[in-house]
Amino acid sequence: MTEKLTVPGNLTIVPLPPRAPELNPVENVWQFLRENWLSNRIFKSYDEIVDICCHAWRQFLDQPWKIMSIGYRQWAHEW
Repeated sequence: MTEKLTVPGNLTIVPLPPRAPELNPVENVWQFLRENWLSNRIFKSYDEIVDICCHAWRQFLDQPWKIMSIGYRQWAHEW
């Protein structure tokens, strides 16, 4: 928040919380990837981490219905 900003009278500034996954769908993407492919693992090397993350991402991309459901926000469609 800055005092230098001129806010029109018909707008209200609402500060967002530091972590708001409901406002940022990618937070839910990371949670889904961790829950399904990336958690409870021991990686032998950096290259293995990259390979497994790429595999998880490709698996995720093969599920467009899951991407839509994770990114869908009811409040965004009410306008």
